[in-house]
Amino acid sequence: MMEGSKMKICSSASTRLLWIMVPLILVSIFFAFGNSNNSTSLFSSSSWLFGSGKNNSDGGQPELVAAVAVNGGADREEAILEDYSFNSSSISNSFSPLTAEANEESEEAVQENQQPVIIESNESFNISLEKPQELSSVINETHAPPIEPKIKKKFSNLEKLEVQLGKARAAIKESATSGNETDDPDYVPSGPMYWNDKAFHRSYLEMEKQFKVFVYEEGEQPIFHNGPCKSIYAMEGTFIYQMETTKFRTRDPEKAQVFFLPISVTAIVHFIYDRNSKEHWNPMKQMLTDYINLVSGKYPYWNRSQGADHFMLACHDWGPELSKAVPDLYKNSIRALCNANTSEGFKPSKDVSFPEILLPGGTMNGLIGGPSPSRRSILAFFAGGLHGPIRPILLEHWENKDEDIQVHRYLPKGVSYYGMLRNSKFCLCPSGYEVASPRMVEALYTGCVPVLLKDHYVPPFSDVLNWKSFSVEVPVEQIPNLKKILSGISTRQYIRLQRRGKQVRRHFEVNMTPKRYDVFHMILHSVWLRRLNMRLHGLEYL
Repeated sequence: MMEGSKMKICSSASTRLLWIMVPLILVSIFFAFGNSNNSTSLFSSSSWLFGSGKNNSDGGQPELVAAVAVNGGADREEAILEDYSFNSSSISNSFSPLTAEANEESEEAVQENQQPVIIESNESFNISLEKPQELSSVINETHAPPIEPKIKKKFSNLEKLEVQLGKARAAIKESATSGNETDDPDYVPSGPMYWNDKAFHRSYLEMEKQFKVFVYEEGEQPIFHNGPCKSIYAMEGTFIYQMETTKFRTRDPEKAQVFFLPISVTAIVHFIYDRNSKEHWNPMKQMLTDYINLVSGKYPYWNRSQGADHFMLACHDWGPELSKAVPDLYKNSIRALCNANTSEGFKPSKDVSFPEILLPGGTMNGLIGGPSPSRRSILAFFAGGLHGPIRPILLEHWENKDEDIQVHRYLPKGVSYYGMLRNSKFCLCPSGYEVASPRMVEALYTGCVPVLLKDHYVPPFSDVLNWKSFSVEVPVEQIPNLKKILSGISTRQYIRLQRRGKQVRRHFEVNMTPKRYDVFHMILHSVWLRRLNMRLHGLEYL
């Protein structure tokens, strides 16, 4: 009995031990083989938090987009952006998990401390920067906060230039509205001669700080890189020479905001024009076309902007017509023209009007200055040939008919032209065949108030200068009433007009070595303004 009893007790104990051991063995086997395949899904919450294996509502990944705002402030010059945002079309207000593949890549990037990939939008200059949307509350509050990466975007040289131009626009706008003056050791523009003197001053200083021009080296003299220096078209040669030697020139086209075409229209006319040919325009226009084809084939810059950031300069009357040889040159490029005639396609918003200046000796020596208003005995003066539609009207009414209005086709022998200018209060400046004339600058040089008798003319630098504050504009139909109009200007008014003319004269002076605010810099400034207002093809702006 005792043995039988012992056997039962042992059997019962062994059974109980077996029931205890078997589960332990099974659990050990389960952990040994099952855990190696399923450890992430069982014990890692991150894949569930950031991805359930379901696709996004639109099947795509949210995009990280870097942007720079150009309009107004352009406060971010650096290419490091500290804010980022998800594309609203890819992630809704409610939490929508990313794909599992995207999540794994995201985790690896964070774990390896790598920068996320940036997918650039086409609207690279027109995207606001916002904080990412909050994730759903299903994320464990004890989870480490997400790291906001610094997203580095590689900007092109052109984009960097646009950022700088945006900063210049903002500075000019701020000066125009704040009224704060900027110190300048040489000259501070002030007075009603300027539409906005403070905006002009700030714009000029910004130009000095960053404006760069690339001059194409292609082309040979005498047609290119050359021009007259002593005729009424002398500004062509003077500007080309000074442009090629100025500090504003850059030899690196990637640093240039504009590109200069060093073509002399006067030289084209002089060397190529055939007055005996019925097709005299064709060879001249072909020369211009061939040059544009040359530089556009060798460099990418003309085609990049369709010529919009290129400029030519012509003082010859035929400049506007020859520019039509290349449609993009006529339509898009900045054309700096003496013959600024709106009826012949001149566009003040795009083109630049600059003065026709005659320097008989090649310099201003002996041309500047004149007596005070009280010592000027002649009310108004003009001497010049009979050509164009306006001069015949002027001569018909006033030639040799009034001592106060001295109008001559030819001056009497021994009478000095510049002497007459200095003895006159008003100097008449009628158009000839073309609207441009050196008489306006001759008047300013000698202290005589210019009287503009022109139609469809845009005066030089009128984007900055208010010509009505230092000159008189008389409609052509009012030429018969010329004496009445000029006599009606009081002495006080006249003195103001003359004093302002003397102040703005610096903007029309030609210096062999250019000086700040002179005519060379004013032409450049007008080009600079057009470039500031330009919107290049393919770039978007806020």
